[in-house]
Amino acid sequence: MRLISAALAVGAFGLFASIHSANAEITYPWCAQYGDPDGTRNCGFSRLDQCRAAVSGNGGYCEQNPMYRPAVENPTPRKPRR
Repeated sequence: MRLISAALAVGAFGLFASIHSANAEITYPWCAQYGDPDGTRNCGFSRLDQCRAAVSGNGGYCEQNPMYRPAVENPTPRKPRR
């Protein structure tokens, strides 16, 4: 009985972890469109110069990622004056 309970607990944890890990996607502002026939694309660049270095010499180009949404920074609350 303990083995079944342990297996169910591990399975539930795995299911829970896989559901929440899908929300951890990071979107970067620059995409490299490589010059190969497959049209390979990599949107993992935070700066334009990183992207340009990645496509250098292979006939590719860089463009802004249309899916990128910059993080909204919440201003720190001001302390009330006394």
